[in-house]
Amino acid sequence: MTCLNKVAMAPPSSDHKRPHTPSSFCFSSLNLVWFLLVPSTVFFLVSTLAPHRPSISPLSSLLQVSFSNNSLQLQGSSIFNGSSIDSSFQLEAETDYFVSNMPFPDAIIEKHTIQLDMSKNNESKPVVDVTLKIVKKNSKLERNEANLARVRSSIKQAALVRNLTSTHQDPDYVPHGPIYRNANAFHIYLEMEKVFKIYVYKEGEPPIFHNGPCRSIYSSEGRFIHELEKGNFYTTKDPDEALVYFLPFSVVMLVHYLYEPETSNTDAIGRTVVDYIDVISGKYPYWNRSLGADHFMLSCHDWGPRTSSYVPHLFHKSIRVLCNANTSEGFNPSKDASFPEINLLTGRLHGYIRYLLLNEWKDKRDPDVQVFDQLPKEVSYMSKLKNSRFCLCPSGYEVASPRIVEAIYAECVPVLISDSYVPPFSDVLNWKSFSIQVAVKDIPNIKEILMGVSQRQYLRMQRRVKQVQRHFVVNATPKRYDVFHMINHSIWLRRLNIHIRDFHQS
Repeated sequence: MTCLNKVAMAPPSSDHKRPHTPSSFCFSSLNLVWFLLVPSTVFFLVSTLAPHRPSISPLSSLLQVSFSNNSLQLQGSSIFNGSSIDSSFQLEAETDYFVSNMPFPDAIIEKHTIQLDMSKNNESKPVVDVTLKIVKKNSKLERNEANLARVRSSIKQAALVRNLTSTHQDPDYVPHGPIYRNANAFHIYLEMEKVFKIYVYKEGEPPIFHNGPCRSIYSSEGRFIHELEKGNFYTTKDPDEALVYFLPFSVVMLVHYLYEPETSNTDAIGRTVVDYIDVISGKYPYWNRSLGADHFMLSCHDWGPRTSSYVPHLFHKSIRVLCNANTSEGFNPSKDASFPEINLLTGRLHGYIRYLLLNEWKDKRDPDVQVFDQLPKEVSYMSKLKNSRFCLCPSGYEVASPRIVEAIYAECVPVLISDSYVPPFSDVLNWKSFSIQVAVKDIPNIKEILMGVSQRQYLRMQRRVKQVQRHFVVNATPKRYDVFHMINHSIWLRRLNIHIRDFHQS
């Protein structure tokens, strides 16, 4: 008989914002113990695996943004699962030479043949054909798009290599193993490090803009904003060089300063976002030329999707990096990116899924499933995680849960219990190789599902959890392949899904 853990229920928060700190659930050996910490966490200990729903690749459907007939055409399915993408990049018509001293894509030569009438004083003279070579210098946008077309081609070729290990050289890390959908295609990450540029709009003042929380359930949002503000990675001061443009408002700060809990009115939040888009679209040409498709916002607050809905193009066209990656609420994996929620050792019992878990198992006298109202004081939460085989990660009010990252840190196989959730980095990570996804309707069958996993299967998955840790680590100074770089990689991939043409040059 294995010692198992407890389930404790905390009272709802009196704060005007919905409590957002999720609970944890862990499992130990063949016995199950679920415990809910008051007010810290709910988690359940179990012992096996479950079937996995097909993951959604953000590159499975491609978006085209074009203001001319001469545009990049993309068709096909995900380049990360080895399937093909048909791409062609068409330059201006009548171009067939490169300038010898100015390599493509800096300039092109156009040949034009004209006829000159050499007659004078009514004298009859032949018409002379003269060929002119006109040098046409490409804009920075055109050069950027040409580079992106080259990268698309590189990814397509790399995806044809079905080895489990990348063939690219890298002194720090060579992606390998089944945790990747295609290790070789993912390793075109190297191209991102060379050419990816982000412009952070300077408009707006703290605390709502250029600022975010770093010590709460929303700390992922704050850390990313502050890292971009430092300007040490990927950012550029020249907006013409940028591939994407960051809208530096914090949804957490918008809610904190502008939400009216007495009336539940969020109009002030919406007006602030609308006004900000009006300002930057009037001052710069970048929003209007793409209708916001190369702009991105970031939010770990539940209200991220709602905040973006006040500007239709922001909701439907822009890249939204969201913890609340819920496809039933408009999250679109082909253009939006799932943001990992990271906040250790905190959580409350909130959200109907967690109540379903508690109600289903608390009163059962199953010797393999023991439910406690409180974790003993002498028991360490992290030690329970590390000693558990599987950690249940149920959604709270929204689909995301920091329990997923906690489980990965503890080398515990995560069991994702939610509907309509797109896990972080699922365009490159093969989540079914190191986690289990359980539909909400299957909560009563969790024990049966997990007990059906063999010891050999479990050991394979647990090794892969250790390997995938590097992609979720938060470093004070970001390191290659860590969570900061992986978030940027997700944004970069979605920028590859579109082609922007400057309509002023059409």
